[in-house]
Amino acid sequence: MESYARNLSTMASNETIMADVRATDQSIAVNTFSSYLSALRRIFIIDDVPAWSPALRSKTTIRTSSKRHFVDPSIAAALMRISPIRLQKDFNTFGFLFEDLCARNLRVYAQANDGDVFHYHDKKDLECDLVLALRDGRWAAVEVKMGMLEEEDAAKNLLALAADIDEQRMLKPSFLMILTGGQYAYRREDGVYVVPVGCLKP
Repeated sequence: MESYARNLSTMASNETIMADVRATDQSIAVNTFSSYLSALRRIFIIDDVPAWSPALRSKTTIRTSSKRHFVDPSIAAALMRISPIRLQKDFNTFGFLFEDLCARNLRVYAQANDGDVFHYHDKKDLECDLVLALRDGRWAAVEVKMGMLEEEDAAKNLLALAADIDEQRMLKPSFLMILTGGQYAYRREDGVYVVPVGCLKP
């Protein structure tokens, strides 16, 4: 679980996590590792975000690895023994925890509407942190950014993904959104919404 926490919100492979475990002088067999992961899923400790496979105009190869997530970021924070003061000084780790928080919150909304949460990443390194997909074909793309310094790159990614979708086989996105740790919600001129995570309330 500590290794899982260190690889939170990444597409770390099973081999990577096993190597991390072995680096702490703890041997583990492949079958044992798989059984542990299965047990953690059954008791609702980990809840990975699977890869999204949309119909694209291009022939880009889509990465199929899931993103590593806990059901709640507080589990990862406890496992890594991170205090609020340490988090304020380690924005890289803070960002991974923030994405885990956003994934959890969006999953609640998606499941309430008979939908699922995915992530997107292709071999051209075009990525989208979270994709909400409903069973009726509607979908939305979400980039998670703690601050506004990365807003332009996030919007560029979202618009590039939307432009690559084959609209003859799929619906247009219901919305494109940057989920942030900011204070104000607004709609950019390019149509991308910027929404503080605090707006995700019951």
